[in-house]
Amino acid sequence: MPSIHHHAPGTPNWVDLSTPDLEGARRFYGELFGWEFLVGPKEDAHYTMCQLGGRKVAGMSLKAPASPGRASWALCFEAADAMALAARVVELGGKLVVPPTDASGLGTFASCVDPTGAGFNLWQSGKHQGAQVVREPGSMTWHDLNTRDGVRAKDFYAALFGLEPRKRDDMSYWALHQGGAPVAGVLQMGIMWPKDLPPHWMNYFATADVDGAAEQVKRLGGHVHVPPTDSPFGRFCIVTDSAGAGFTLIHPT
Repeated sequence: MPSIHHHAPGTPNWVDLSTPDLEGARRFYGELFGWEFLVGPKEDAHYTMCQLGGRKVAGMSLKAPASPGRASWALCFEAADAMALAARVVELGGKLVVPPTDASGLGTFASCVDPTGAGFNLWQSGKHQGAQVVREPGSMTWHDLNTRDGVRAKDFYAALFGLEPRKRDDMSYWALHQGGAPVAGVLQMGIMWPKDLPPHWMNYFATADVDGAAEQVKRLGGHVHVPPTDSPFGRFCIVTDSAGAGFTLIHPT
């Protein structure tokens, strides 16, 4: 697949790992996905660009010791105008955690929380245009919002980004479409989900061999929480890395 040079406004464009162990993360994902790394300086929290074949696929940063929560993956959406979208987040019932901030010409960043409690980021591209490869093994391929209030969530993202929600008849799930193409999904968490699990975006990474990757996750010090399982969308498993950051491995159909 050719390199991606830009992402349409309102679509996922990047994923960031915040971790207390950057060296361990590089070892884990380097072996799991074959990533190579460009490590930034200390003043930039050693922000690391993860690459596949010289193309950017994701980012990593060192989690501040005082920062609450465990290691986690965060999702960014492309923003045509980060300032205007940040204001719109608040108008629609969300919260602004970090206001739009210039990132040294690379782009403009803002951190938000949707009305159901799930965090997400806005990124208005500058020199950094987001992931240069998607839907290939070792790169992000899909994103689901798991939330306790699916109706409110799908209405929020539809209004914020101009997306069209389409509900699946057989489950409480909405695919968010742009121009007829699905770009992300919203899943209503039911009674079977752990009561203490907060709303969150789940990021999917493609792999050619889900079963083999699941075994490798365990060898590398991670955990498999949902074993390799077949679904209408492909074989998948849900895992956490060696520092506890959750993500899904999938071989898409």
